[in-house]
Amino acid sequence: MTTSKVKTDYNGWKNRQTWNVALWINNDYGLYQSAKEYVQSHPKERKLYAGFVKWAGLSDTSTPDNIKWNGSKLDYKRLNEMMRDLLN
Repeated sequence: MTTSKVKTDYNGWKNRQTWNVALWINNDYGLYQSAKEYVQSHPKERKLYAGFVKWAGLSDTSTPDNIKWNGSKLDYKRLNEMMRDLLN
């Protein structure tokens, strides 16, 4: 009998929380433009996503879907990559 590993990702992301914040940044024009501006002005920052959340004043808030912008379940490494990809 062969066992197969069940995928646990959410639409290509680690979980729903990470997918949701990435979705909002990439699909809300104002957030998208702000994120691009932040990445352009902080090209050497390693923690781009966390820096952006703080800079944009989102630290103590949630997405319209009630996901905290700085939640503990977020995949920060992947969100940093997503932020860098905004310039490509």
